[in-house]
Amino acid sequence: MARKALIERTKTANKFKVRERNRCKICGRPRGYMRKFKICRICFRKLAGQGQIPGVIKSSW
Repeated sequence: MARKALIERTKTANKFKVRERNRCKICGRPRGYMRKFKICRICFRKLAGQGQIPGVIKSSW
């Protein structure tokens, strides 16, 4: 509940641009954020493994 309240509070317009924080669109995680996909590394790995992100494949060598 506290995490949800924190996410809702960050959605409001900040007085200063520097205070804005990129957050994952799926889970709201502020760290490990990938700008290109707008999601965090954990959600990225999960979705890429399921093949739900176009153009991303798991490498093997």
